[in-house]
Amino acid sequence: MALNPQVRMLHLMKDARPSMRMAAGEDFAAWQAKARARLMALLGLPLERAEPNFRVEWTREHPDCTEIRFLFESEPEVDVIGHLLLPKDASEEKLPLVICLQGHSKGVHISLGRPVYEGDEATISGGDRDFARQIVSRGQAALALEQRGFGERGGTEKGPACYQPAVQALLLGKTLIGQRCWDISRAIDVVGARFPQLDMSRVAVMGNSGGGTATIYAAALDERIGAAMPSCAFCGYLASIGAQYHCLCNYVPGIMKDFDMGDLAGLIAPRPLVVVNGRDDGIFPLDAAKEQAEIARRYYAAAGAPDKFEHVVGPEGHRFYAALGWPAFDRLTGWKQSMQTNEKQ
Repeated sequence: MALNPQVRMLHLMKDARPSMRMAAGEDFAAWQAKARARLMALLGLPLERAEPNFRVEWTREHPDCTEIRFLFESEPEVDVIGHLLLPKDASEEKLPLVICLQGHSKGVHISLGRPVYEGDEATISGGDRDFARQIVSRGQAALALEQRGFGERGGTEKGPACYQPAVQALLLGKTLIGQRCWDISRAIDVVGARFPQLDMSRVAVMGNSGGGTATIYAAALDERIGAAMPSCAFCGYLASIGAQYHCLCNYVPGIMKDFDMGDLAGLIAPRPLVVVNGRDDGIFPLDAAKEQAEIARRYYAAAGAPDKFEHVVGPEGHRFYAALGWPAFDRLTGWKQSMQTNEKQ
């Protein structure tokens, strides 16, 4: 007897062949245009634009940076929280901007390296999760965004609360991951129009876990994102969110019929992409991540940019690896090199 319906579903997922995978000899630019349109439709995009109603809540001076907390509307009745950190004594007049996204945590304060709740210290120090502080220390501007369902945007002191907004989105033909990507793109619109010290030709997105997932999708959709570094999120759908329990915010109806993660990497090519995985990450297994990395490499070769993709593997589990990720990011983007050249001049 086959009473457990998962048996059949796992067989179907194992046999799935992404219909949008680029065919041999297919024009790369034409494939990207077709595949990006399909991905947008699957994610329930675009959303309704709203006037940004941008407002600064406060500005604070720290020893190493100026921090500006602001809000804006990404769609009607939806406010987004951002913390923009501008390093002091920067070597460039126009700063690269790195948007950093927390995964399933208690909020954006983790990216800022500021413990608020019990256990936050371990979350930050145990996984290099103070992304905004790392970025500022590198002389780059950091934009820490609070994602929908996390922290002040629907979460609690116990953690994220993605389930209800995710199912509500599905009922309306939308997806929570698509809505998060929309917020990222609208944030690029907002800061680009209001902060002239930012170099909007050098915008990157990075994040771990759920933040890494948003990084992958956002970079696949928005070509203004010049580089991406997802951590502990890049993996085959079957081995990760298919065979295991994951938060509902990871799921896009029907996506396995059209794409796997390696195909999304093809939508980022030829822009620099650093994929970070943990050797012992049980929820995003390394073998499946390596398989998708090989698919990604084929896309980058087809785009004429085989040197713009790198897969780095940390020695532990589900966390970011700053000592491995940032050097790879610098190699692929050259942004750090240009800053150092500026300093010498």
